[in-house]
Amino acid sequence: MLSSTLSTLSALPRTFSPKVLRTEALAGLVVALALVPEAISFSIIAGVDPAIGLFASFTMAVVISVVGGRPAMISAATGAVALVIAPLNREHGLGYLIAAVILAGVFQIVLGVLGVAKLMRFIPRSVMVGFVNSLAILVFMAQVPEMYDVPWAVYPLMAAGLALTVFFPKITKAVPAPLVSIVVLTVITVAAGIAVPTVGDKGELPSALPVPGLPDVPFTLDTLTLIAPYALAMALVGLMESLMTAKLVDEITDTRSSKTRESIGQGVANIVTGFFGGMGGCAMIGQTMINVKVSGARTRLSTFLSGAFLLVLCLALGPVVSEIPMAALVAVMVMVCVATFDWHSVAPKTLRRMPAGETVVMVVTVVCVVASHNLAVGVVVGSVTAMVVFAKRVARLADVTSVLDPHGGQVVYRVTGELFFASSNDLVGRFDYAGDPGTVVIDLSAAHIWDASSVAALDAIEHRYAQRGKRVEITGLNTASARLHSSLSGELSAGK
Repeated sequence: MLSSTLSTLSALPRTFSPKVLRTEALAGLVVALALVPEAISFSIIAGVDPAIGLFASFTMAVVISVVGGRPAMISAATGAVALVIAPLNREHGLGYLIAAVILAGVFQIVLGVLGVAKLMRFIPRSVMVGFVNSLAILVFMAQVPEMYDVPWAVYPLMAAGLALTVFFPKITKAVPAPLVSIVVLTVITVAAGIAVPTVGDKGELPSALPVPGLPDVPFTLDTLTLIAPYALAMALVGLMESLMTAKLVDEITDTRSSKTRESIGQGVANIVTGFFGGMGGCAMIGQTMINVKVSGARTRLSTFLSGAFLLVLCLALGPVVSEIPMAALVAVMVMVCVATFDWHSVAPKTLRRMPAGETVVMVVTVVCVVASHNLAVGVVVGSVTAMVVFAKRVARLADVTSVLDPHGGQVVYRVTGELFFASSNDLVGRFDYAGDPGTVVIDLSAAHIWDASSVAALDAIEHRYAQRGKRVEITGLNTASARLHSSLSGELSAGK
């Protein structure tokens, strides 16, 4: 990982042309502006001072820009992490929360080294589509409170922000439309003295740099036992959200990224964030979509600058940032939702062609994520549902046909398909034990044995024929099936 990081840093001067630098810098600025109210809101969810969430977003973004595996992805303080650690802070205090963040980073590094990123290959496309759609819904739901019980002026401002975001790119793409929307609406509200909710209403911005230090907790086994469950939950949720977001960015940019490096990088970023007194975090889908899909960023520079600009905005330009109307940021996030949602997946034409099982998996994933507000829950439940659907589908592909020798001396049963726990359960009942002749041949040349359940089923078939004085001959096993059958056959009965 160190060598890859050094190679990345050495390549930076050759990568950035003036056009790319402008794109990355402006994208980083837009993301930084969008991070301010989000970080403050997540701080409130976690029950900590807004400065803790803002500093966490700064350190997460800056560190992950160097050590992460997915360029242009934004990591910062997130609602998923805030929900996990909020009970710990509420019941035991900030010191224990920070200690849990550091331990979560250690867990993420260990999980990354152990290859947890390789589990991403087992997440089906239908779960990925459900993940994307549910994220778009959650991001939109997070904006709803900003549209309810607010001054009437908020609504025309939001409409203007949406219009600018949609139509300004038709004039020029040199400057990101979200940035133009934020600047224009801020100027209008300040110049006209329009009283609407602003970023400053979310909480006070910090006025000093974070100072590194150790968490204020006793370094004992009791402390470790207390924080470990929260840290592990945070590590798993953070990795799940980060790796899924990285996979989404891979698809949008048509590039590949190192998920193992990203896993380890998330751990390093959380450890650094913890030592600077931050609340930790992971990848942010909304801000990542602003960076990659809306602003067109593609490199680590935008990620780094989003963190750097965030710090500058808070410390040097706090009074200005506080005047930004929330309507401008809500308009940007609504457009992010529209761009993120996979509309093709819910089009009637697509639904008619898509297998019902795939649609069910997508819907289950969306419902679980939206109901629990936990991406990990939705992805796990969706993946398990996909496995069940796949098992049922494959189980129906296994078939048995028989051919009787014209002379009546033997019968040949030809088994086709995949034999595993789901399909082999019905295998035993497909044979005519009483009516078959003395020799029975089971041809498995068109089948494959995957597990012990299938071997046990074949043993049961042989046993039933043996009870009637008949001989069974199994033929056509491929190398892997023959190895599994020879090692387990006769060893699976209850008496063994």
